[in-house]
Amino acid sequence: MKRPLQALLLLLSGLGLLHATLLTDHYLRYVKKGMLPFLIASGALLLVLGAAEAWSLRRPRGTGEQESHDDDHDHNHEDDHDRDHGDAHGHDHSTPPRVAWLLLLPALSLLFYAPPAIGAYTASRETPKAVTVTEQDDFDPLPTTSPLPMTLTDFTRRVQQDRDRAIEGRTVLMTGFVTPDRKGDEGGNGGNDGNGGWYLTRTMFSCCAADAQFMKVRVHGTPPPPADTWVTVTGTWHPSGTLGTSSAEAALDALTVEKVDRPSNGYTDALPLTAS
Repeated sequence: MKRPLQALLLLLSGLGLLHATLLTDHYLRYVKKGMLPFLIASGALLLVLGAAEAWSLRRPRGTGEQESHDDDHDHNHEDDHDRDHGDAHGHDHSTPPRVAWLLLLPALSLLFYAPPAIGAYTASRETPKAVTVTEQDDFDPLPTTSPLPMTLTDFTRRVQQDRDRAIEGRTVLMTGFVTPDRKGDEGGNGGNDGNGGWYLTRTMFSCCAADAQFMKVRVHGTPPPPADTWVTVTGTWHPSGTLGTSSAEAALDALTVEKVDRPSNGYTDALPLTAS
C-alpha cells in the first residue's frame, strides 16, 4: 500500500473511533461501556500515527536520497529481473493491489454510517450461544408488586428451578426486543398469527459483539410487532411443562405489549435504565 493511502487510512480510522466514542454512543453497539477509555486512546494514537506519516511525506528529500542512490543503482538489475519474472507469470507486485482501497470502507463507515446494533437477525440464528441459566436452590419470596418487573434471566430461573412455584399466577413485566420465531416463519404458521409465538430477547456482552449471547422468552397470545422493536410485555407464565423443573418453558401469555425506547443498558439482561 502506498504511503499516502496509509496515512489517509490511519487518519480516517482515528477520526472514526473518536467520532463513535466522543461525539456519539455508537461504540456501545459493539463493545461494553468499560472499553471506552481504550477506544479513545486507540483513536488518538491512530491520529498521531497518521499525522506523523503525512508529515513525513512533506519533508524535502535531502542527502538521504543521494546516499541511497548508489544502493538503488546496484539493485537496478535485480529489480528489473524481478519485474520481468513477475510479468512472465502474470503477477506484478510493483504496485499495491486495488483491493487495498477497500480498507477505507470500514474507516469511512465509522464516520458516516454506523452498522446497526446486534438484534433479531443475529438472535434468531445464534441458538447455540443462548445463555445457560445457572442453577439456584434457594429463592427469596417475590415482592407483592403487580405487575412485577423482572429480567428475562430471573423469570427463566423462577420458571425452571423454583420448586415453590412462586411465579404461578403472577403478572410480570419484562422488557426486550422482538425476535420472530424463525422456525415458525419457515414453517409458514408459527410467527405471525399470535399462536406460535415470538421471542422477547435481550443481548449480553462479555466483552464485545463477537461474544454476544442471547436470553429469550417466548411470548404467546399476540401477533409479533416488527422485528427489533423494543417492547415491554406484561403477562403470566404460559403453562408448558412442569413448573419449577427444567421441563417448563420460559414463556408468557401476553396481556399487554407496549412499544418503548431502547434502554441505555440494552446489552445487559437488567431492569431497563432510561436511555440517555
